[in-house]
Amino acid sequence: MAALKKGRNASATSKPWRSLALILIAIVALTGGMFASGHTTPRLGIDLAGGTSITLAAVPEAGQESAINKTNMDTAVSIMERRVNGLGVSEAEVQTQGDRNIIVNIPKGTNSKQAREQVGTTAKLYFRPVIATELAGGGAAPQPSATGEPSAAPSGDKAGDKATDGASQEATDGSSASADPSASATTQGRAVTDALKADASPSPSDKASPSPSATGGADADAKLQAEYAKLDCTKESVRATAGDGAKATESTVACGQNSQGQWQKYILGPAAVDGTDVDEADAVLNTTSGAGWTVTMKFTGEGSKKFADITGQLAQKQSPQNQFAIVLDGEVVSDPYVRQALTGGNAEISGNFNQQSAQELANMLSYGALPLTFREDSVTTVTAALGGEQLQAGLIAGAIGLALVILYLLFYYRGLSFIAIASLMVSAALTYVIMALLGPTIGFALNLPAVCGAIVAIGITADSFIVYFERVRDEIREGRSLRPSVERAWPRARRTILVSDFVSFLAAAVLFVVTVGKVQGFAFTLGLTTVLDVVVVFLFTKPLLTLMARRKFFASGHKWSGLDPKALGAKPPLRRTRRPSAPAQTKEA
Repeated sequence: MAALKKGRNASATSKPWRSLALILIAIVALTGGMFASGHTTPRLGIDLAGGTSITLAAVPEAGQESAINKTNMDTAVSIMERRVNGLGVSEAEVQTQGDRNIIVNIPKGTNSKQAREQVGTTAKLYFRPVIATELAGGGAAPQPSATGEPSAAPSGDKAGDKATDGASQEATDGSSASADPSASATTQGRAVTDALKADASPSPSDKASPSPSATGGADADAKLQAEYAKLDCTKESVRATAGDGAKATESTVACGQNSQGQWQKYILGPAAVDGTDVDEADAVLNTTSGAGWTVTMKFTGEGSKKFADITGQLAQKQSPQNQFAIVLDGEVVSDPYVRQALTGGNAEISGNFNQQSAQELANMLSYGALPLTFREDSVTTVTAALGGEQLQAGLIAGAIGLALVILYLLFYYRGLSFIAIASLMVSAALTYVIMALLGPTIGFALNLPAVCGAIVAIGITADSFIVYFERVRDEIREGRSLRPSVERAWPRARRTILVSDFVSFLAAAVLFVVTVGKVQGFAFTLGLTTVLDVVVVFLFTKPLLTLMARRKFFASGHKWSGLDPKALGAKPPLRRTRRPSAPAQTKEA
């Protein structure tokens, strides 16, 4: 029994060290992750770093109010991100605000006028026949093999796929009647000049032609071929302007990316089908034919006729002129080839899709057909100097608030204040490291309201320490010594701290859900620091006070410890009342 009791005491003694070691390991691990990621400072929001903030409101056409929904708004965000990234912006933020607004935050160093033009216009989606294509760095682009299966996907996860009639099982058998075994080595040997002269309407007699650099043709054709020859799609600035100014009725050049991450360049004919001719598009898991994830398209009445005409012409051509390019905002997002005329008003694109890539293409096709435009509600420009001044003011305010809290703790709690200050430092370290890591992981940006939330959190954290310290002092006032007071005070203090922090976290969560924009930064920071307050109090403050209670300075109630029984007006020590001894009985003789 004695051995068991001794073991329990030893275990209880080691618990404070375990908690302190755990939080120390967590801090070291998070700090190591921060330095390993290369992001050693929190990402700053637009109001602190400077830049341009654009608010766009979705405006439906008459009778199409239902077009404004979450799915379409998310698709619009995705497309706008593509546009802004095309300007070479590395840390732009595009997010929805409410049910019909989109906020675009663009950092400093970006042409705000160009950005406004890019994000404020409706997406332009076209189906254009491919006249010529090759890798941006030179050499033949990947082409279909003799069996019709792509030897390498020509553009992204979606490109190089095959367009087939959704109602025909034979169209999805992987064969291609128009594929030629020699086609993969003859990308440049196509009827480029003839196709341009024919307004991108392939003819069955076109079997070979000079390369795009061949002489001849109208001046416009020569100019287009020259533009194609010097087009370098590996450069972001070039991709953003490729084909600018080209009308839907004109041939143009464009860029697209294949599944191997290589950029291809294209000469494309006039638009044969417009994005508005697509009635709907969906990502479908095709389990009957084993094609996996596919994208199905349904065309309008007019669109069905246009699509049947162009696919009927393309099906008679050799690669790459049996392909059509799906072009969104001037960039090729897919270039499937055609094996037969698609006359049913429905089509299916299959190939190297997964669920995400199929859904992305389906959204792009759907969005191109939506009668949805955006109105520019407001544009706010924040200079870097103003952002720096705001950040400096916020840091000064935080420093003043922290200094006042520390002065109060020193004046009122004396020795105990050092435990509180150490806890505040641990909380500040965890907050900083986590904010620095959240920037690259979830895109969290520290804006001015978020700084305000961190300042408010100083008071919330200090309040938890005060609750615990006052519970301990109450126990001492009752006449108990320090060590039992620390343990007896903890259950009541813990309950109060948890209830208080739960209310703060609930308020932050509700504020985060019901608000948008920068106010969410305040709510997120408040919620994060509230959770960290619980972690620090449980794993650092309480174990540290347990260890300090064993030190003579605190255990003896030194007048500078903040736990002096006399200064606290403690009652006399609790003593157990002794029973009077029974009278001795005399032995009878």
